[in-house]
Amino acid sequence: MFDFMDMGFGPTSDQPITGPYIPDASDCLRCGQCVSSCPTFRLFQTNEETPRSRIRTISKILLENQAITPDERQYLDNCVQCRACEAVCPSKMAYGELFDQARAQLHTGPDWLGKLAFWFIENKRWRFGLLPLLAAYLKSGLQKPLRRIGLLKKLRLAEADALLLQPALKPLAAQHPAMGTKRGQVALFTGCIAEHFDQGTLQAAITLLNAIGYEVVVPPQQACCGAVHQHNGQSATDLIAKNLAVFNALEADAVLHTATGCGAMLSGYPDEDTGAAGLFRQRLQDIQAFLLDHWPESLPLQALPEKVAVHEPCSQRNVLKNQQTVYALLAKIPGLEVAALADNPLCCGAGGSYMLTRPDNAKQLRGLKRQAIAAAQADWVVSSNFGCAVFLGAEGGKVVHPLHILVRQLPTNLK
Repeated sequence: MFDFMDMGFGPTSDQPITGPYIPDASDCLRCGQCVSSCPTFRLFQTNEETPRSRIRTISKILLENQAITPDERQYLDNCVQCRACEAVCPSKMAYGELFDQARAQLHTGPDWLGKLAFWFIENKRWRFGLLPLLAAYLKSGLQKPLRRIGLLKKLRLAEADALLLQPALKPLAAQHPAMGTKRGQVALFTGCIAEHFDQGTLQAAITLLNAIGYEVVVPPQQACCGAVHQHNGQSATDLIAKNLAVFNALEADAVLHTATGCGAMLSGYPDEDTGAAGLFRQRLQDIQAFLLDHWPESLPLQALPEKVAVHEPCSQRNVLKNQQTVYALLAKIPGLEVAALADNPLCCGAGGSYMLTRPDNAKQLRGLKRQAIAAAQADWVVSSNFGCAVFLGAEGGKVVHPLHILVRQLPTNLK
């Protein structure tokens, strides 16, 4: 066992530090804890596919102002950004922030498909305008012939097409009154894609909050959290500024998110001189943590004699670090057996947009996770992140948000 107190971990005197700390190469090689936690090392078993190798590449970009080789860029882009390395690093290296800075400094603009995706994420009105066309496409039966002739693959749309769900064609109402005596008011962050493709989870959140006495407001002016932009080297400044302005203007007791991927980004909003991000973070909470803290003893849930296997998203385990709230909340259902999915520390491969940009790697990781799901022999598999649930549930699987089980067990008069 290494004694980290004797290793001298910390900034070296000859290394200029202008942002998050990058450990010296010798420090990075002493411990190796990040290696065993890294999903790409699990796949490839090579040093180049480890966090300590990538941090050397990041150091070249951010500190040494050196060009990196195509191979180094490939290994950097293979990172799932799960941040498991950050969670175990004894040097407390802010790997996620460093990775985002490095990608931004590489100044690699998106291709036509990436530009289109970013544009739709940024423009809610156009997204809603095109949803009827997408819904018609999914109902038309065109998917199979287009896949068969290989057109979707040629257009590099095959991976996205395989994950498509029927979208909700109408936005959520802006206000949802509490049932019975009103205890307070909360604001719901809906995200961008989830607003259309995971509206059932958002509706479940609203139903549960109303049932425990909270009015829910859903500000239509809110924007994407900015995670997809920031993690792919693009600026999320405008999206962040918009969300801060919209939510800070509300008189809500809390701002709640249902997807841990969004929550990880929202909780890391940087503070400017105005202190707007600090004010926003003071009220920001995960929906499950809020429900757990405010669940009334007078509201029992209906029994469910079944088994639930809990998948813990990387954003929940490694950034928010609140995965235990899922177990505690589900434990309120009498008769329900709740168990952690085996090998939860290993990323499922979704990784935000990673499942689209690195599909081969992502599918290998998903295959390992599906083995754990099969071995669990559970009636339900739950995940608190929309992207993980969609990716794991694609092609015949079924993974739901924990809120779906909770709302299902509410007394009939509250549904």
